[in-house]
Amino acid sequence: MASRPPPRFVIRPHDASGMRRRVLWLGAAWLASVVLTGIIVGSLVRTVTPAANDKRQLAALTKQYDDLQQQLANLQRAGQVSDIATRSLRQTLSEREEEISGLRADLGFYARLTGGDAQREGLKVQEVRLQPVSNSHAWNLTLSLTQNAKRGDDVTGNVTVGVEGLRGEKVVRLEWNDLGDNAQANGLPFRFKYFQQLHATIVLPADFRPTRLVITAQPTGDDAVNRTLAWSDALAGQLTPTQGEQDAQP
Repeated sequence: MASRPPPRFVIRPHDASGMRRRVLWLGAAWLASVVLTGIIVGSLVRTVTPAANDKRQLAALTKQYDDLQQQLANLQRAGQVSDIATRSLRQTLSEREEEISGLRADLGFYARLTGGDAQREGLKVQEVRLQPVSNSHAWNLTLSLTQNAKRGDDVTGNVTVGVEGLRGEKVVRLEWNDLGDNAQANGLPFRFKYFQQLHATIVLPADFRPTRLVITAQPTGDDAVNRTLAWSDALAGQLTPTQGEQDAQP
């Protein structure tokens, strides 16, 4: 008996449960890939975003720092300009004050000299100046004497100077003979009609601290004229004006 050839088509029963399993596996794999992709993307976002934010913040802070540096530089330059202007103004004011002081002194001198509407006045110690002699305890003294031009007569006499101060803990006064030249023991002689300037050099003891000058001008045949002023005022060339001079000043 001849053998039967194998059938061309084989009919097998349908496996529904296997199909479901494959579908489930495919779905699970797809879901896992989605989850994994989300995790990866989220990680990348978390990594890149802070870096970008930090970079932007750094750029903003850098710009703010540069702006503040520029503002500080501007303020420093403005302060320097202000300081220079202030020093210049103070120097100018100081010079003007010296000029005004000199003009007032000149005004008092000429007002005293010419007399104006004043009465005939006598001898006056108009100006006193002291200058230290370098590397010594000596001082150069300059005295200016005046009298009212209305008097018209020559005035003669002598000027003596005393110095008050501290020696140790005691207040003492050095008289002219303690300070001046023996050749001028009677004082500095003067003779003038309108004004005269006298010069002398006085020497103080090393342990003596001067505080005041006492000047006595003794005209011949008239009462002595006394003026007292602080040592510091004599160094500055200042002499406290009399009441008449104060009234004459602007």
